[in-house]
Amino acid sequence: MYRYFLTLLFPLFLFANLSYESNFNKELALLDSFDIEPSFLYDPIMNQMRTKNSSIKKSKHFFRTMDNAYIFIPAIKNTLTKYNVPQEFLYLAMAESNFKTRAYSPKRAAGLWQFMPRTGRVYNLKIDEYVDERRDLIKSTEAAAKYLSSLHKRFGKWYLAAIAYNCGGGRLNHAIKKAGSDKLSVLLDSDKKYIPKESRNYIRKIVALALIGTDEQYLLSSEYEHLLNRANAYSISTVQISSGESLKRVAKLIEMPLGDLKNLNRHLKYDFVPPYAKSYDVYIPYIKLADFKRKYYKAPMQNIYKIHVVTSGDNLSYIGNKYGVSYKVIKDFNNLKNNNLRLKQKLIIPIAKSSHSKKLNTRNYYMVKRGDSLASISRAHKVSIRNLKSQNQIKGSLIKVGERLKIYE
Repeated sequence: MYRYFLTLLFPLFLFANLSYESNFNKELALLDSFDIEPSFLYDPIMNQMRTKNSSIKKSKHFFRTMDNAYIFIPAIKNTLTKYNVPQEFLYLAMAESNFKTRAYSPKRAAGLWQFMPRTGRVYNLKIDEYVDERRDLIKSTEAAAKYLSSLHKRFGKWYLAAIAYNCGGGRLNHAIKKAGSDKLSVLLDSDKKYIPKESRNYIRKIVALALIGTDEQYLLSSEYEHLLNRANAYSISTVQISSGESLKRVAKLIEMPLGDLKNLNRHLKYDFVPPYAKSYDVYIPYIKLADFKRKYYKAPMQNIYKIHVVTSGDNLSYIGNKYGVSYKVIKDFNNLKNNNLRLKQKLIIPIAKSSHSKKLNTRNYYMVKRGDSLASISRAHKVSIRNLKSQNQIKGSLIKVGERLKIYE
């Protein structure tokens, strides 16, 4: 009887052992992609993070985050591969922003990869009245890949590139010289404090998240088993739409909810693409690409937006205030070289034709009114005057009625 039970249980023991060995080998391969020694698997702080994130509550948050982002995760992986950055750096983005393109830090870092404005511009990410490409899924990932590649070239190891991404190359270089070593175990010394605590935990967090995300056995035992079966069919496509085109019109043409289209294009500050370029890239689900190719056509702006006919007493500030649109935007859409208007002149106002005086969503902006000052706007919206001036490139203290000020950053 005893031998009979052993015969029945042996395949189960064998399967469990093979599963364990397979998962262990994957863990070693993951560490190797970061150039980290196998012994790091036993780092107590990293394992505490791993265990904590594997708890029922935290794991639900983890997999829900992966589930929500899965439409663009393949595109991120492909972009990283294009620049020879290990795909596991996907989890650096997760550590930075939880895959939220709208993520914004108190230090003014934005997007999936949390670029500061200066660093974003160094890597050709446009930040202006119409777009913040730090929130662009693909362009920001390309910038991050280029930045990580340059850090890897400088320091020679991927875990050092990740640490430098967090604390800066100069800070890490100083730490390595002080420690006399670039070994991870040395740099993570909590007594010597060669690098900041945040950076010591940063690399641990990335590895812990990556270990959970690549644990197939863990996924198979969860309600998110379907994540294993998703492939590039859930990815996105880049399409070009004409200058000033409305997202609402594009969404209607391809029969897609406007909210879903906006979620893929958070780099656009308005519900339309910039008017200054002949065409502009936007992202749609790959499964909608055929519909876009078949149905999209360039339409005259007057067929998309409301037309305002200039009457006596009108000026750009008044018109902008009436429709909730910056006078600068009206100038750009109508190719006006100055603020002069003429009677019966027709102006394109980038709001839906069906809306009469309905204003654009100005939750993140404020239209300057008569009697306003930087101090009064600062108090009303609980942002510093310095912040207001910085975000709106105001050198002095003069603001104009009808001017549209950013207040969300």
